[in-house]
Amino acid sequence: MRLKGKIAIITGAGRGIGKATALKFAKEGAKLLIGDVNDSDLETVAKEIADAGGEVVTMNVDVTNRQQVREMVEKAVEVFGKLDILVNNAGITADGQLHKLTEEQWDKVIDVNLKGVFNCSQAAINVMREQGNGVILNASSVVGIYGNFGQTNYAATKWGVIGMTKTWAKEQGRKGIRVNAVAPGFILTPMTKKMPENVLDMMKNKAPLQRLGTPEDVANAYAFLASDEASFITGAVLSVDGGIVM
Repeated sequence: MRLKGKIAIITGAGRGIGKATALKFAKEGAKLLIGDVNDSDLETVAKEIADAGGEVVTMNVDVTNRQQVREMVEKAVEVFGKLDILVNNAGITADGQLHKLTEEQWDKVIDVNLKGVFNCSQAAINVMREQGNGVILNASSVVGIYGNFGQTNYAATKWGVIGMTKTWAKEQGRKGIRVNAVAPGFILTPMTKKMPENVLDMMKNKAPLQRLGTPEDVANAYAFLASDEASFITGAVLSVDGGIVM
């Protein structure tokens, strides 16, 4: 098990990529604190982990709330004694073309996807610096690299996440902390499953591998980057996109 003995926090763990990552980390031996704004989703994931023999605690946390984020990190350290891995997975969309995008849509996405990553990482970093080791993994997107129609706010946050990832990798490496990002392409999540079949087909056809990704594909990438197998990788952005951005 690649993550045996590791303690991880995963935000946005109630469904989709976050859920798949929590299940993968637990299978690989990590002990988890999983956070989300939806208690019902959290409990479902936690039960699945516990039923499989894993150790997990849950916390309702809004990543835009700095006090809740601090309490999340404190709870992980209190329960498990340390913090090895932070996966900043929580994120939202609120799409609209530039001439229609509202200030509310802009602010909401920036607060969760960008400031939320900052809040969680800042809360975790001093614990990791004191330990002399740690891993921070951030959710970017191919949209953050290449843009996407109607997603000014989302693209801005995901490009910003890449900038923070590379900056923190340079800052924190001397303290034994690695920081990387994963940039998923078109992933079949509960949100994308609601899209029309012709749109899903279009997304599949854009990728050389001719399929949509699964949450497990992204979870596998996170697990690799979190593990000691990636001990000399930092400041990287790993695209998990079926080749769509080549």
